[in-house]
Amino acid sequence: MKKYVLRGMTFAVVATSLVLMAFSNGRKSEQSDKKVSEGGTRYLVKDIYIADPSAHVFNGKLYIYPSHDIDAGIPQDDNGDHFAMRDYHVFSMDNIDGKVTDHGVVLDEDDVPWVGRQMWAPDAAEKDGKYYLYFPAKDKTDIFRIGVAVSDKPEGPFKAEANPIRGSFSIDPAVFKDDDGKYYMYFGGIWGGQLQRYRNGKAIECGKEPADNEPELGPQVARMSDNMLQFAEAPRTIQILDKNGKPLLAGDHNRRFFEASWMHKYHGKYYFSYSTGDTHKLCYAIGDSPYGPFTYQGVILTPVVGWTTHHSIVKFQGKWYLFYHDAKPSGGKTWLRSVKVTELKYNKDGSIQTIDGGGVSE
Repeated sequence: MKKYVLRGMTFAVVATSLVLMAFSNGRKSEQSDKKVSEGGTRYLVKDIYIADPSAHVFNGKLYIYPSHDIDAGIPQDDNGDHFAMRDYHVFSMDNIDGKVTDHGVVLDEDDVPWVGRQMWAPDAAEKDGKYYLYFPAKDKTDIFRIGVAVSDKPEGPFKAEANPIRGSFSIDPAVFKDDDGKYYMYFGGIWGGQLQRYRNGKAIECGKEPADNEPELGPQVARMSDNMLQFAEAPRTIQILDKNGKPLLAGDHNRRFFEASWMHKYHGKYYFSYSTGDTHKLCYAIGDSPYGPFTYQGVILTPVVGWTTHHSIVKFQGKWYLFYHDAKPSGGKTWLRSVKVTELKYNKDGSIQTIDGGGVSE
């Protein structure tokens, strides 16, 4: 690793300097921008690196459940080993432009018996006065599972169940409460997220992505049990279709699902949004059922600084907001990311207006 660093040092210093200069210029303009409530953008915190923000409104207050990025000194690879997060913080806000409170560490990997490493993007839900933190992590055999921890307060701390959710696999849980009071978990991610190792919820011998001309590996969905601690049914694969009703293909990297599921409802329609991963976009598709199928609509967010992003969409005090992250404050280090928020706007036909992420497509 030392040889690699020495060979790349000159380039890395120059590249980092250029990114930092760009951030400095961008930061100055952002500080002079309008407030978020007026259409501007802001980073939530500056003293800690956080990513993968899941935002929810509980008791009239906004809570954000992100990953906590650290620099573990692990070389970057396609499996995401350099994303070595090991605990979770919770953040809260009384209004979108106001103070952000860090409630500190609410769950650590040492508190969860089954966890081996890499506590990645979490989500949270509330039911009957209890709060549930859902999180993916690798077990002792390096297989991603999804765990759950419970608290009496939205800001935690959370106490984890001794074992992961039965039948869970892969990463990026997002829990959606429908109007009828049922809860659904959406999850999955390819490459480092291991979704390619499964078909129909079952592990396969030699997992790999489908061929480019075959249907994509779709995200997963399962209704939650009444106690919110297990799946009430076997996970099923979601279909994302093009405008002609045909499934998106695995080779369609500009539109196909990669990771980072999120679900919200707008004017009676289900909006499923996700990251395309290696093409660095946030896209969305619309359907009439929480199970889909969903028809692809377009891009929510163009690429950001850093490898890709992860997001949530929430309505707060009468407006819709997009929470996401980029790596601009760290000088482009994609394993050291910062959460930001901007207003999300819809057209009269229900389509979402595309937001410029400020990065460059590869």
